[in-house]
Amino acid sequence: MEHLKHLNLDDAWPDEPLGLPVVDARASGPRLRFSVPPRLIAEFYREHETNLAVPFLLYGSGDFHYLTALRLRRVAGPVVLISFDNHPDWDVRPPKWGCGGWVNRALELPHIKHVAVWGCGNFECWWPHQIFGNRRAERAGILEVHPWADDRPVKDRQRKGAILRENWRQRFEQFVNGLASENIYVTIDLDCLRIEEAVTNWESGRFSVADLQWGIRRRNMRGANSVSPRNLITRKSGCLLKTRFVQSI
Repeated sequence: MEHLKHLNLDDAWPDEPLGLPVVDARASGPRLRFSVPPRLIAEFYREHETNLAVPFLLYGSGDFHYLTALRLRRVAGPVVLISFDNHPDWDVRPPKWGCGGWVNRALELPHIKHVAVWGCGNFECWWPHQIFGNRRAERAGILEVHPWADDRPVKDRQRKGAILRENWRQRFEQFVNGLASENIYVTIDLDCLRIEEAVTNWESGRFSVADLQWGIRRRNMRGANSVSPRNLITRKSGCLLKTRFVQSI
C-alpha cells in the first residue's frame, strides 16, 4: 500500500472504506483551506513532499483541491492532466494558490503538456463570468474546459468544448483517442457527482459514479487523486470509485 495514501487534512473521510495508510496533516488543514499565501504553501510542500508524491492520494475536502498542483511537481512527465470537476478552477485573479485557480499553477509546470476539465456545471464557463477564466490558455489549445450545456440556450451549445449528457462519452472517447500514448494524470473533485450520489456543500455536478468508472479506465495513467468537498460520499459510491482507481494504477 506504499503507493496509496490518505492525507487527512480535515477528517472529511471518517469511514474511508479501503483502509489506506493515513498521514495526519490536520494541524495544517485550517491554514490551507480554500487558499494560502505562497510562503505557507512552500512550507507545507517541504514537509509533505514525499507524501504528495505517491501515485494515488486521497485527501480532505474540495477546499484543498489546489494541492493537486503540488502533487504534479513530482509526477514524471510529460503528462496530460484530466480533471473531473463541477468547476473549471481556471480563474486568473488572486489568490495565486487557491481552489478557484489551481489549474493555472498546473499549466506553469513544464512537463504538463495539456489540461482538460470535464463536467463543469456552474456559471464560470459562460458569459460574462468566463472573462475571469484563463481564456488565453484555452485559445492556445493547452487548456480545454467541457461544461454541461443541456440546460443552456441552443446557441450556447456551440461553445467550444460544450457537452451534453447524450454525447459526452463520445466526446471524451475522441479526446482520449487523440492522446495516443501520452501519460495521463486524473484528478477528481467529487462535487462533479450527481446530488443523488454525493452530499456536498458545493453545487452538485451531473456525472454518475458509473460515468467516472468508465472515464478512468484509461491507459498510461501516471497518478491520481480524489478530493471530497466536505461531503459524505455514500459508502457504496465511494468504495466503487476508489476501488476502480486502485485497480487502474
